[in-house]
Amino acid sequence: MKEIYAALLLHHAGKEINEENMEKIMMAIGDITDDDKVRIKMVVSSLKDVNIDQILKEATTVQAAPAVTTTTEKEEKKEEKKGGEEEGAAGLAALFG
Repeated sequence: MKEIYAALLLHHAGKEINEENMEKIMMAIGDITDDDKVRIKMVVSSLKDVNIDQILKEATTVQAAPAVTTTTEKEEKKEEKKGGEEEGAAGLAALFG
């Protein structure tokens, strides 16, 4: 995931997304392992012909569907809440009872 962030940082800065630049960013945040270098190569090669601006534009226009709660779910939540209140009251009575 940090490789993707590094690529986005480079893109935002107007720098070329290549292994050397990615490694510089990765070194700035800590040590680079051999696994990191492999992931850097994969990210660089997979982003070679990608229009990042277009991807970001499309990602910001996608809207999540609103959550739909059914009447049954609402009733179940009310029952759970009601049961929890009754248990709490009984527990207080036991303390002072």
